[in-house]
Amino acid sequence: MTELERRILAAQGYVELDLHREAREELSHLSAVALDRPDVIEILVLCLMGEQRWAEGLALAQKLREAEPSEPGGYIHAAYCLHELGQTQEALDLLARGPAVLRTKPVYYYNVGCYLACLGENDQALKLLEQSFEMDGSLRRHARKDPDLDGLRQKLEKI
Repeated sequence: MTELERRILAAQGYVELDLHREAREELSHLSAVALDRPDVIEILVLCLMGEQRWAEGLALAQKLREAEPSEPGGYIHAAYCLHELGQTQEALDLLARGPAVLRTKPVYYYNVGCYLACLGENDQALKLLEQSFEMDGSLRRHARKDPDLDGLRQKLEKI
């Protein structure tokens, strides 16, 4: 394993443990070329999101989208940052323009469902949330605590 691979793997582990400062510290030793790798950019985006630094996360997620326009990660992360910045309709618009591969990801349906719920589109939100639960049952547990879904709590219990 190279030093670069070790640092990236360590940073990924730190992100999984919500140790964002430690993850960024691991990556701070990388060269400028290595910092432009999509996998490294995505780790940094996740760190910024974990630290609720939404505007910075959005800017870096846009860089990720440019680096990998056919991959879902940059779209999912950028949309989440937009939503957290109070730009929920813009988040939906971004996801609608994303690559087709987005629609194979349970988190796509979950996030769109959450965003629609926040905009008062409850019936459509419930349909998409149900689809996400069918694709990944663990999202149902997450939905029980998601503040975006507070207005749908009783209806979610029935699906």
